Amino acid sequence: MDYSNLQNGSDIRGVALENSEGRRVELTETACRDIGRGFALWLCRQERRPYRVALGRDCRLSGGDILRWLAEALSAEGMSVTDMGLATTPAMFMTTVTEGYGYDAAVMVTASHLPRERNGCKFFTPRGGLESGDIREILRLAATEEHTALPAGSVEEGAFMPVYAAQLRRMICKAAGGEQPLRGRHIVVDAGNGMGGFYATEVLEKLGADVSGSRYLEPDGSFPHHIPNPEDEDAMESIRQAVLESGADFGVIFDTDVDRAGAVLSDGRELNRNRLIAAISAVLLEEHPGATIVTDSITSSGLAAFLRARGGVHRRFKRGYRNVINEAVRLNGEGQDCPLAMETSGHGAMKENYFLDDGAYLVTRLIAELVRRGDLEGLLEGLAEPAESREFRMNIADGDFRSYGQRVLDDLASYAAGRAGWSMEAENFEGVRVNLDKEHGDGWFLLRLSLHDPLLPLNIESDSPGGVKRIAAELAPFLERYGDLDSRALRAFAE
Repeated sequence: MDYSNLQNGSDIRGVALENSEGRRVELTETACRDIGRGFALWLCRQERRPYRVALGRDCRLSGGDILRWLAEALSAEGMSVTDMGLATTPAMFMTTVTEGYGYDAAVMVTASHLPRERNGCKFFTPRGGLESGDIREILRLAATEEHTALPAGSVEEGAFMPVYAAQLRRMICKAAGGEQPLRGRHIVVDAGNGMGGFYATEVLEKLGADVSGSRYLEPDGSFPHHIPNPEDEDAMESIRQAVLESGADFGVIFDTDVDRAGAVLSDGRELNRNRLIAAISAVLLEEHPGATIVTDSITSSGLAAFLRARGGVHRRFKRGYRNVINEAVRLNGEGQDCPLAMETSGHGAMKENYFLDDGAYLVTRLIAELVRRGDLEGLLEGLAEPAESREFRMNIADGDFRSYGQRVLDDLASYAAGRAGWSMEAENFEGVRVNLDKEHGDGWFLLRLSLHDPLLPLNIESDSPGGVKRIAAELAPFLERYGDLDSRALRAFAE
């Protein structure tokens, strides 16, 4: 067997249900049992002994079977397994570090925001989420016929979400004071029928908040209303309408497994992407003057200026939540104070919280500030936002897409160096980022190679109306030279 195609960075992802597209089911019973055995073997590579492993899942229709297959495989290899049932990804990590629980490892069955027919696994130890190399090794071991040769373990049922919800409640009580610090506050939640509904009923409401007007709190793996994803336009419009229609002070939206979040202010302004990073950075820079904030590569120039004005240092790094987290960990290890690693997708990880990307922790921090300050609008003061922004995703037809894409990037770097009105970004860690003067579009573009897919994403921002189109027109003739790069959408937009 070869399970390497199931690796998606530091996660496992695959098709788990029959689907209308006719894609082959990859997370079969055999595959899942092999993955469970592979994880047990991986654990025993550290020390051959029985390990305590917590398992949880989101509400996807395939999740119950996958969790059961994993649990049975792990216990057959000598592990003591606790089935925590429906849970969030951050909660599953917390089972490994919470006093009185202290599991050796945890597995979350989820495919985050992906369509309902997909599923996958995220793996944790008390040190944090596993890296891509660990996943590669687990899948390699899954493809073997090796066994731990330990006596059979056990599977029992447990529950951790009440413990995790109580941890979040204590955060708000500690910051705001009193047992009902949210009394008089109206906060709505849109869970998109994912796992975030607990936040309305078990955190906010129990602290006195009015949560009327909240939407889609019940877990439903068919996701009948909209995909749970703070990056999805329909999802963000749903929570925006919930805030405006109910007259709420604040609105919160989560992805399926609650490791990402977005929000909406009382006036309907969306608090996501650059704004969300700016808001939490403003809080943390007050507590950590002069600190470094690590973000992904597509954050705006306005955010960089905002962080500098607040006394911070902006480290614009690579896309991928593990990339930004690992860079923040590395900087802290070198003695730099780096309290936050965050992607524009809504993955936000704080040093104070094990550098765990936890959407519920992030919004809990902001809600505590809402109580303390009265509103959150002041956190965004001074944030210059682009007049326009757009993303193009250009497929690469060449079989060796990484080499082909890198050649395009290398050629573009040489081309940009001699182009009037263009200037290469001085500090850049991914792809080619170019600033353009007012005559040539008044903004910037970033062309990079996708982390996992055969395509080159292109992000363009401009501070002037019509600027994105001018930048696209400047760039389109260069990209049209490459026959295996589909830049037709860029050309059509530029014309």
